[in-house]
Amino acid sequence: MRRTLARWARAEWGPLYAAVRGPLRRRGPAALPLTLAAVGLTAFLHYAQHQPWGDPLVRNLGAVRADDPLGPALLRTPLSLFVPAPDLPVWGALAQILLVFGIAELCLGRWRTLAIAYAATLAGTLYARLGITLGAHAPFGLPWTDAQVVDTGPSAAVVGLAVYVGWRYGAYATAAAVTLAMVAEVLLKENLAGKEHLAALTVVGLLCLLAAVRDRHPDHPGRPRPHRNPPGWTGRGPGTPPVRT
Repeated sequence: MRRTLARWARAEWGPLYAAVRGPLRRRGPAALPLTLAAVGLTAFLHYAQHQPWGDPLVRNLGAVRADDPLGPALLRTPLSLFVPAPDLPVWGALAQILLVFGIAELCLGRWRTLAIAYAATLAGTLYARLGITLGAHAPFGLPWTDAQVVDTGPSAAVVGLAVYVGWRYGAYATAAAVTLAMVAEVLLKENLAGKEHLAALTVVGLLCLLAAVRDRHPDHPGRPRPHRNPPGWTGRGPGTPPVRT
C-alpha cells in the first residue's frame, strides 16, 4: 500500500515538484517577487482597512459590489483580489497566496500567473451581476441581497490557479479534487462566494481548453504537452534527485 501511494504521488506531483524545486534552489525567495509582493500588499490592506484612515481608502479603491456601476467596479477588481475579507482571518488569505501564487509563479511565470488570477477574479465579479439579474429562483441566480455584499479576497484567483497549474502539470486528481470541493461548497452552502468560485473555474476551464488546442496546433504535429516532461523530471524512484541538463 505504501509503495502504491508513493508511485501515485510521484505520478501526480512529481513533474510539479521538479518545476518548483529548481527555481527555488537556484534563486531562493528571489524567484517569487510577485508572490511576496502580493502577500505584503494583502497584509497592508488588511491592516489599513481596520484603521480609521484606511477603511474609506480601501473601500474606494478595492471594494466591489454587484450594484456598483460597471466601470468603477472593473477598475476596483484588480486591487480587490488582494483585499482580504474583513470577517475572515487574514492568515488564511496570506497562506493561500503564498502557497498557490508561489507555485503558480514558479511554474507559469509571474505575468501568466497574474493574468489567470485576474481572469478568475473578474469572472466572479461579472457572474455576481448576472446572477442577481437572473434572480434567486433561477438555477444559477442570486438573491437581490447579494448585490450589497462586498466582494473581495483572493479565493477565486487561488481556486483558478490551483486548477490551471494542476492541469498543466498533469496533477489531474488534484485539479479534480479542487473542482469537486467547490461544487460541494455550493451544494452544502449556497452563497455568493461559492458560485463565484464555479464561475472562476468555468473561465479557467476555457483557458485550459485553449491551451490544449494551441499545444496541438497543426504547425507543430506531435508536440508533447508541456506538463508531461518538464525539465529536470526523470520519473525515477523516491529519494532520487531530478537530473538537470
